[in-house]
Amino acid sequence: MIFTIASKELKALFASPLAWIVLTIIQVLIGYGFLKRLDDFLQIQPQLSQAANSPGVTELVAAPTFATVAAILLFAVPLLAMRLIAEERRNQTMVMLTSAPISVTEIVIGKFLGLITFLLLIIALAALMPLSLAAGTQLDYGMLLSLIAGLALLAAGFAAVSLYISCLTVHPMAAALGAFGALLAMLLVGETASDSLQARGWSVPAALARVLSPLKSYETFSRGLIDTYSIACLLLLTALFLILAVRQLDARRLRG
Repeated sequence: MIFTIASKELKALFASPLAWIVLTIIQVLIGYGFLKRLDDFLQIQPQLSQAANSPGVTELVAAPTFATVAAILLFAVPLLAMRLIAEERRNQTMVMLTSAPISVTEIVIGKFLGLITFLLLIIALAALMPLSLAAGTQLDYGMLLSLIAGLALLAAGFAAVSLYISCLTVHPMAAALGAFGALLAMLLVGETASDSLQARGWSVPAALARVLSPLKSYETFSRGLIDTYSIACLLLLTALFLILAVRQLDARRLRG
């Protein structure tokens, strides 16, 4: 049943003009950024070839391109996720869904998987850009794998937060704005809080603050390092907000 819901949500995304508009804008922005960085790399390549241990195309083109994708997802994921629960509640179809022989957990996970599948498509299309250079240059596939894994985990965290915010309102646009505000707060407050607590020697609170700072966790992947601590932080963030979404919907169902 989870995959049935996921398939339904994925089909609904592809049937939505908004999703196609977002996908088109994302690809245009990523493509422009990729070509700009590639042009800059080609201009400085003669100087790089004369230096020892100089960075390659993966570090100077692929990594900044994926950083652009991470920034774009901060805006795109709330727009794509805003209708997941809010629209169901606004259209009065959430009651029928929760009264079906299916648990709230399955509903939340199914909707999450539908959204994350769409986001993985965006990441795959972004990854094809640096991979297209493989025939003419040497890529660092280890770093490229790290970038893809980090971006996938970051997208999962963004999707979980946005899904939870969508559970709090019946207005999709309010859900989008709320999710964007929550993610932006994590960006601005989470990293500062983590660094401040770590400087005071409060390791445990600093570790908890790091969970709420997904972009800080992604920085490790952007350097080509697959760090288990960063993986754990992003997975905990995803699990935390999925659990909160389940509890919110379950409480609403009990209240009728």
